[in-house]
Amino acid sequence: MKTLSLLLGFAAVVLSLQSAAAAELGPVNISGFAGVETRLFPWNPALPGQQGNAEISLIFQPEFRYRATGGKHQFSFIPFFRLDSRDGRRSHFDIREAYWLYRAGGWEILTGFNKVFWGVTESNHLVNIINQVDLVEDLDGEDYLGQPMINVTKFHDWGQLDLYILPGFRERTFPGADGRLRTALPVDTGNPLYTSSLGQKHVDVALRYSHYFGDLDVGAYYFYGTGREPTFIPNQAGTALLPRYDIIHQGGVDVQYTAGAWLLKFEGIIRAGQGGTFAALTTGVEYTLYQISGAADLGLLVEYLHDGRGQLAPPTPFDDDIFVGMRLALNDIQDTSILAGAIVDPSTSETFYTIEAERRIGDHYVVELRMRFFTGADPGEILFSFARDDYIQLRLARYF
Repeated sequence: MKTLSLLLGFAAVVLSLQSAAAAELGPVNISGFAGVETRLFPWNPALPGQQGNAEISLIFQPEFRYRATGGKHQFSFIPFFRLDSRDGRRSHFDIREAYWLYRAGGWEILTGFNKVFWGVTESNHLVNIINQVDLVEDLDGEDYLGQPMINVTKFHDWGQLDLYILPGFRERTFPGADGRLRTALPVDTGNPLYTSSLGQKHVDVALRYSHYFGDLDVGAYYFYGTGREPTFIPNQAGTALLPRYDIIHQGGVDVQYTAGAWLLKFEGIIRAGQGGTFAALTTGVEYTLYQISGAADLGLLVEYLHDGRGQLAPPTPFDDDIFVGMRLALNDIQDTSILAGAIVDPSTSETFYTIEAERRIGDHYVVELRMRFFTGADPGEILFSFARDDYIQLRLARYF
């Protein structure tokens, strides 16, 4: 009850601030959102230490942006805060963005914290490696921690070239022992291991080229540094897993070809440094049916996921899987949209179902629904730890 009162009090403070932050203060543009989110788990927890079938969170993400006259200088600051009623690890603060950007003569220089997203496929983001996954937010790998960086970009008619210097490593977040959606043994984030003697101070680098050739969009990169995916080693007592972060070399390619209503997509990587060198890919198609009922558009998606990593590499559930899904956009005043799909392992019938839907209410509110279900996993398979962690998540957010 004390935690709930604190959450409600925090919500009242956040919402009271929004009327003052809704307008631009001089040249500084202020926007963002504050939300209340709840997760409901229909099954009782199966792992020791896990508590309850419901949790509630408050989320606050303001955005402060400034662009100087002439556009040469730009500043961005986006903090993120979540307060969770049950899992202390899920209550956290992060700086998603805090950078200065300078533009001149076909060049850009960005310094500070930023988020960089690469990739074209829906089911798995193989090539995305600059930012660390914020796993306590969601297990779909689409939430990221801000990464300290110096990013130098050159624009030319032959394409875009980016150099990234990454001076500070961010460790992956994991649910606590009392949280849901965790592994059978909790991850001890307080005692990470590194193969580099520099640990978090190792300076990573990446070089990326991207361009378009008619209807073909291409990106290719090389990364050297601390891998964002850890391997896991049981502690001496056998009560927790220690995350170990290895130095890796990784090359990646993402390609998308547009042919009318068709999108052909490919992402592939080759990685060395975690056991033997291995390759992985995600490829597929998306076909859109336009105005199927009034203004609504329906996208149909099919993707194939393959990963050849060995036992010494970080575990993945997507070694030889198929994703089938649909994306419905009603294109109405409320911006109603639904994304639904399933990733199936044909050899084991291990299946992960996901549904995401959102709809705007009035001018400032958005309601979001997420549903995740896990079926067919046997003991020893990665998704077996989540066999009783099916959940329904509802978020109400106020944007300003």
